[in-house]
Amino acid sequence: MRLARLGPLGAERPVVFAADGTAHDLTPLTADLDGAFLAADGIARTRAALDAGELPAVDPAGLRVGAPVTGIGKVVCIGLNYARHAAESGATPPAEPVVFMKGADTVVGPDDTVLIPRKSVKTDYEVELAVVVGRKARYLDSPADSAAHIAGYAISNDVSEREFQLERGGQWDKGKNCETFNPLGPWLVPADGLTVPDLRLRSWVNGEPRQDERAADMIFDVPYLIWYLSQFMVLHPGDVVNTGTPAGVAMGLPGLPYLRTGDVVELEITGLGHQRQTFA
Repeated sequence: MRLARLGPLGAERPVVFAADGTAHDLTPLTADLDGAFLAADGIARTRAALDAGELPAVDPAGLRVGAPVTGIGKVVCIGLNYARHAAESGATPPAEPVVFMKGADTVVGPDDTVLIPRKSVKTDYEVELAVVVGRKARYLDSPADSAAHIAGYAISNDVSEREFQLERGGQWDKGKNCETFNPLGPWLVPADGLTVPDLRLRSWVNGEPRQDERAADMIFDVPYLIWYLSQFMVLHPGDVVNTGTPAGVAMGLPGLPYLRTGDVVELEITGLGHQRQTFA
């Protein structure tokens, strides 16, 4: 089962894709896919309605794909969470998770155009596994408690401007919060449908392979991250956690150019679909 939002920007409608690939209208259950729906057992209710044949079929052909969740309160990001990426960044693997934030207004659809900022010379791509929170997480006792607070997973592109991030003083946020800098989707896949360590994360630029690692290579795994973050902030239903990127970003590949107008970036994670963005 895969949940998605289809339609023009600002007028997306929630749908669910069944195991056979057919799409079904979710508006009999909810006006949209947001934190309130997820917190009210929305995924379980969707599965029950789908199994009962209560959701009418829809034709998704030709419809824009939006981000699979709306009303996001915050996007929490983890840096340097793959050892090879830390090495290519010239950093020592961290003893604790590196945490920074992106504004929810950076989130766009998985195939929407991404805008290179004015005066940018180092715009970069980052395929990441995104966790969507389904239940409030506050001071969890242990990583074992995290699973009950996760609604599902999606692909995230943590687009970054490296000069803004690393060479302009202050914190990383300058290079992370430019408009359109977080394509998300195409789907929200419920957590019980995936074995996270087995997921393969890959990216391509203009058809050339760039990143290829498995989620098992994370320094801090998903249960640990959700537990850890809950000690410092409240994670609310609908919040998104970007869990870090593998090696192979432009910053770590000397001699390769950063992204320029017309470049096409593609990202894929096992079971979570495919993204394709043109940079402009």
